[in-house]
Amino acid sequence: MTIVEEPGLATGRSPEAAEILARAQSVAPLLRDRAEEIERLRRLPADIVELLRDTGVFRMGFGKHWGGPELTSVEQTEVIEALAYGDASAGWCAMIGSDTGLYASFLAEPVARQMFPSLDMATAGLLFPVGHAEIVPGGYRLTGRWQFGSGITHADWVVSGAFLFRDGAPEPGPDGAPHDSRLMMVPRERVRVIDTWHTTGLSGSGSCDYTITDVFVPAEHTLVFADVHGPAGPLAQPEVHMRNMPGVPLGVARAALDHVRAESASRADDYRLQVTLADCEADYHATRSGVYAALRQEWEVLATVGTMADLTPEQRAALPLSRLHAFRTARSIVTRLYDLRQTAAIYRPSPLDRWLRDTTTMCQHIVAQDRILQSAGAHLTGGTPSFKLCLGLVR
Repeated sequence: MTIVEEPGLATGRSPEAAEILARAQSVAPLLRDRAEEIERLRRLPADIVELLRDTGVFRMGFGKHWGGPELTSVEQTEVIEALAYGDASAGWCAMIGSDTGLYASFLAEPVARQMFPSLDMATAGLLFPVGHAEIVPGGYRLTGRWQFGSGITHADWVVSGAFLFRDGAPEPGPDGAPHDSRLMMVPRERVRVIDTWHTTGLSGSGSCDYTITDVFVPAEHTLVFADVHGPAGPLAQPEVHMRNMPGVPLGVARAALDHVRAESASRADDYRLQVTLADCEADYHATRSGVYAALRQEWEVLATVGTMADLTPEQRAALPLSRLHAFRTARSIVTRLYDLRQTAAIYRPSPLDRWLRDTTTMCQHIVAQDRILQSAGAHLTGGTPSFKLCLGLVR
């Protein structure tokens, strides 16, 4: 993986972060070797899941007070980037599964410790509130169907957004919202997976639909990002689960660039090759620098002052915008390299064909949509963001 370190990335990693990153980098070639199999199975094989678990990626969001490594957002993104360099679906599942320790900050710690007896447990699920949670004594009865359960075929817990109802009627929110909602955490064995994941790309992520039917969820197994339990800090923030997402497109873009450089060595004096590669490298480095600069800037403010409210509008907008740009730029880079390789790229054994489909699919995620541009632009101009959570706004 021929990453040129951006300023501030090559030094300052914690020993734990350096070890997890080294493990991720070491398994990337194995993931590349298994990429066709992962895509064909449309899920991660069990031994690949354990390979990821052994890197420590699922535990990297747990805080020091848990005995966890508490990787910074920069360090987490580097790890996801290294895994995605091997395979996009594996990197995507690692990114999703590593949220377990982040969710723990929004649960009462004694409860979370019972739920997560191991720090290497993976979580999956869709956060948008599409389920029906009927308020009952001690908790909720949850029913619904959700899409995009990335990694659900190997998850330990499933977190799902649901609207609250009391006696069948919508429950208003405490802030005056007409309909309150919460995130519900359910053990994977109480969830039925529906095999719907036949897609253009990211095929190996197993992002199937799933249903939960009349399952009792104790109130203490639910959370909202507005309420932090336990120590405050940079990782106990409402948008924390989105921060390491750019690692996936950045890892894929780097893999595609390295692949084309290696495959085109005999054409080193070809003008079109030189110009296209240089243009793509420029976009890659500018985009990667923007992502990590925004991550470092946010982390420095949160580590020093401790609240999202202390970020300027420009600082709040920088991270969702750089994240969107990473996804779209990765797709653009892979598309240009695919065109450069012409017919050599069109066959399914070609990793460029897979990366083209993977980046096309990942760019359909909300974090790469115009709604992010609208939300950031609205925040910068004093308007109303349509997706407040990407900015860390919960009210």
